[in-house]
Amino acid sequence: MDRRVVVTGMGVISPIGNDVATFWAAIRSGLCGVGPITRFDTAGLDCRIAAEVKGFDPEAYIDPKDAKRMALFTQYALAAAVQAWRDAGFGPGAEPDLLRTAVVLGNGIGGNEVDQEAHRRMFERGPGRIPPLTIPKIIVNEAAGNISMALGIKGRVHSVVTACASGTDAIGTALDLLRAGRAEVIVSGGTESTISQYGLGGFCALRALSTGFNDTPLLASRPFDRRRDGFVMGEGAGVLILETAEHAARRGARVYAELAGYGGTGDAFHLTAPDPAGEGAARAMAEALRDAGMTAADVDYINAHGTSTEINDPVETKAIKAAFGEHARRLAVSSTKGMTGHCIGAAGGLEAIVSILALRDQFLPATLNLEDPDPECDLDYVPNVGRQARVRAAMSNSLGFGGHNGVVLFREWYG
Repeated sequence: MDRRVVVTGMGVISPIGNDVATFWAAIRSGLCGVGPITRFDTAGLDCRIAAEVKGFDPEAYIDPKDAKRMALFTQYALAAAVQAWRDAGFGPGAEPDLLRTAVVLGNGIGGNEVDQEAHRRMFERGPGRIPPLTIPKIIVNEAAGNISMALGIKGRVHSVVTACASGTDAIGTALDLLRAGRAEVIVSGGTESTISQYGLGGFCALRALSTGFNDTPLLASRPFDRRRDGFVMGEGAGVLILETAEHAARRGARVYAELAGYGGTGDAFHLTAPDPAGEGAARAMAEALRDAGMTAADVDYINAHGTSTEINDPVETKAIKAAFGEHARRLAVSSTKGMTGHCIGAAGGLEAIVSILALRDQFLPATLNLEDPDPECDLDYVPNVGRQARVRAAMSNSLGFGGHNGVVLFREWYG
């Protein structure tokens, strides 16, 4: 019992909703959060669309003076963490042992918009005019650090940086720490905000972003579809409260699901491209199954990485077939990036929450814009419309630049 880990709280900031209920209602209805970029002038960029967070008010969660000292990725992370903390039933007079509570948070790129502004000032006015809080605002660990300060958490405070797998690897690392007895409660997940001229320009230079749907943004993110032409940048944060099952039972906590397994591997292949055989991703899925003591036949749903890029989608399909064998044909697989865009370091946190809620509500989220499936992508991708189905266990895949493969596996909790 004390080596099992459960999810007791969740929080979300996303392009399709800034709390869990709104986010999940949007996922269930197939709402797409992609649109023209409103944050800056996109002149000179090949990609002019993104899945921006809308209507976010940091002061609902953060003191205004403190919010000014944070980059957007930190604001998003802290807001989602506060939501999750409250959702788990923690708060003044109802806190866990804060010396036995930890933060393990994933992020890919840090304070991108702050970095861009600092460079602008340096080149226009000299290095002496760089804003004094530039470094504390851009470095990745500041999101985890600000969560620990806001909530009074004094256990381990760690940051995980594995590109697009950051959020998933953070959750997996938290699982390992809880099993090892290093903490009883961990705030974990992922966060990202890199929708800036600098961020978009960098990904455009890599030819990673969709550029053919600027005039029809709702159609741009189309995982596993023959017409896909790159991913759509998203942003936000997805944060979980993870506890040992014993700790959750002792305090009578409501449990959403069990975090049963984690797999993490490296491709050792290429800086940005996955191994074309999908061998590393397949090993990560197989490792998550072994870690959970489960077989392929126990899993009913995979929330795929499914980026809508030419290379990722068929490679991930190969990997699923390799890991699941004949059962791959009986699995439901979908990518919710058609709705949220690709939220980079936040993707794993948000998609873990989708997987948990799929378990809770016995619902398979859709893959949007799957109109003409790529012949190499021939599994059940729940095209365009979600559906009710029996879901006993749900897997969430994240594959990052540098060959990082992270997989987490959730299952129903019976105590």
